[in-house]
Amino acid sequence: MCDFRVVDFLRQHVDLFQGFSEAQLRDVVQESRLSFYAPREAIVEFGEDAHYLGVLLEGEATVSVISNHGDRQILRRLEAGQTFGEMALMTGEKTLADVTAETRCRVLLVPISVFRSCIMSDSAALQKISRVVSERFSRLADDPALAAAAFHKSGDPYGVFLHGERTERILILEGRGDTLRYDFFTTDDETCREWGMMEGLSSDRVYHTHHGRRGDFRSECSASNWEEVLRSALQLLLERAGDVLTGAERITAVGHRVFHGGERFGEASVITDATLAEIEALLPLAPTDQAAGIAAIRAARSLLPSARHVAVFETAFHHTLPSYTYVYGLPYEFYERLHVRRYGFHGLSHAYVCLRAAQLLKRRYNELEIVSCHLDDESSICAVDHGRSVDTTMGFTPTEGLISGTRCGDIDAGAVTYLQRSEGLDPCQTEELLNTRSGLLGISGFSEDMQDVEQAAEKGDQRALLALKMYGYRVRKCIGAYAAAMGGLDAVIFTGKIGQNSPGVRGLALQGLGCLGVALDDARNRATINRHDVQRISADESRVAVLVVPADEARMGARETLRALNRADIATAIKTQDVGPISIEVSAHHVHLSQAHVEALFGAGHQLTWESDLSQPGQFACREKVTLIGPKGSVERVRILGPVRKESQVEIAMTEQYKLGIHPPIRESGDLENTPGITLASETGTITIHKGVICALRHIHMTPDDALRYGVKDKSTVRVRVSGDRELIFGDVLVRVNANFRLAMHIDTDEANAAHVQTGAVGTIDGIQSLD
Repeated sequence: MCDFRVVDFLRQHVDLFQGFSEAQLRDVVQESRLSFYAPREAIVEFGEDAHYLGVLLEGEATVSVISNHGDRQILRRLEAGQTFGEMALMTGEKTLADVTAETRCRVLLVPISVFRSCIMSDSAALQKISRVVSERFSRLADDPALAAAAFHKSGDPYGVFLHGERTERILILEGRGDTLRYDFFTTDDETCREWGMMEGLSSDRVYHTHHGRRGDFRSECSASNWEEVLRSALQLLLERAGDVLTGAERITAVGHRVFHGGERFGEASVITDATLAEIEALLPLAPTDQAAGIAAIRAARSLLPSARHVAVFETAFHHTLPSYTYVYGLPYEFYERLHVRRYGFHGLSHAYVCLRAAQLLKRRYNELEIVSCHLDDESSICAVDHGRSVDTTMGFTPTEGLISGTRCGDIDAGAVTYLQRSEGLDPCQTEELLNTRSGLLGISGFSEDMQDVEQAAEKGDQRALLALKMYGYRVRKCIGAYAAAMGGLDAVIFTGKIGQNSPGVRGLALQGLGCLGVALDDARNRATINRHDVQRISADESRVAVLVVPADEARMGARETLRALNRADIATAIKTQDVGPISIEVSAHHVHLSQAHVEALFGAGHQLTWESDLSQPGQFACREKVTLIGPKGSVERVRILGPVRKESQVEIAMTEQYKLGIHPPIRESGDLENTPGITLASETGTITIHKGVICALRHIHMTPDDALRYGVKDKSTVRVRVSGDRELIFGDVLVRVNANFRLAMHIDTDEANAAHVQTGAVGTIDGIQSLD
């Protein structure tokens, strides 16, 4: 029921709502909640998820933080008519301060959904919020300790827990082959977890196993199609979880774990008829598993029409693979015409365990170099460099890579064609040989189960011992190769049934890796079996952390489902605004120098000489230039940009790395750990820097005001569509937000040449990939 006194108060006393119509104000109040707080009671606590905009109707409150010295620092005082929570709502970050009632307070809590639909769509209100956020953003930029505290002290800076503005009851479905797995979560209770498996869908009798808080349950049922199977699963789920799920219509979101997203899907996507058609178009890439996933989607959309459905792809995490890792050495036409390339799988598992590792290590996820080993009936390893998958063992299919239970892993293609000729195998028989008769089963001759193989090896079975050694060796070889590929290593993670429960395999896999800084603690390694929490098994002196992290693809699927819905809500909210295009600037190779390196190159006391201003405020091109000298060749007359920085940095285009003979990673500016060095020469001096050469990640500079209008925040990634004679979409475009920036997208010369883009072209945000 609408409180008309509150409507009058908003109109008369709250600047944010000036210009709103009576009907708009009624809608805001109708959908919001009135709350009362006693003196000294917390209204908002530091590090919380932001779900509401607060409007103080009566009383006084303070906004404060705890300083590095442990003292409470008052940032501002609130009186009736003032608002709070704007910055956290618009940036997506945790709340950065405590809001505490000083007297008895009455507060209107405006939900984020109303904030987006009603307030963001009003241009005048948006401008007012922008000014507030810009002012507070400037303060944050001036106080990095506050920003660091916000990250480390918040309850869930890694997004592992499931949160929502309102209670979300989430069903995660995975159709694979003749099985259907389901997992149920609710955002208001982290301990609530119900899951089950329907097996034998291609037979007359379907076996149903359910696990949950009321124990395990197993039954049989008859079902002739996927819809009947899912209906049976829902019926049992309601019986076993009736305290939190009183009816199937109470399920608000369904996340579908889809096996293959091809090149089209780089993130979870809300399912529409058009989306489903695109998923179906990928059937040739994985006929059996993709068909099962599609059947599950159709059944769920029919039985749960009121829920929002999201496709979460096992391949999406590997969308960041660089082309030189995913293109095969086949004629390029097969990639262009048939999309034959390496895709990678187990993406949900690798992404989840890396987040959990960062959480344990208390490090930012996007600053770590991790090798993630998912060792199970199907095994894969992934190199995760600063939050991005840069290589993985599985390829066009899961057959490539490691030995698995029944799969052969890497094999010379010539050996396959030889077997086809000598044994008279047709394509189907060849697939069956490589995928169901090989691996641990084929080598040992008796079992695909690692536990059986280990037990036999302990008894002296030579073929079992061979299988075990081969498995461990290939894992060890991949860890070493991926550490070299990334140029460093912070952590090795073991997950999956074998990775979590086999100390012997872990020991074999890490044997001899002391040269990389890996030191295993044998006692910790032996003690880590059937544990459900993250465990460190490396020795205290180990430079590289070795962790055992339980896999939880379903939880990661639920997390990605919520984030996809959040992105969709933001996209819907900003459609009402004319945000306009973004100008594109082509950034040629250049150098940033520290003052010490300026003086080493140009003489003691030398100051960089201004020549012309750049588009970003405060930045300028200098008259000084240097020659870049690499192991192979050199690049002359590379301009220095000012002002000086704390660390020197060299940004080159991809094509220049071959001329110089170095291979820099694609990184955000300033992210220089484990990057290659180079020699810089001027007419008066020469220096060699030991790190600092990067290929810059394409990015957009935005002010907080711009970020509000586009519905993104600092470190978001977006897709940008560029029109022209070769229209294309740039993916993985990083958003960088600072009050001193000017709106512009920067790409390097290689990217510009590929798209026939010149400085002055414009692009439009085509979609939000991530709000992290």
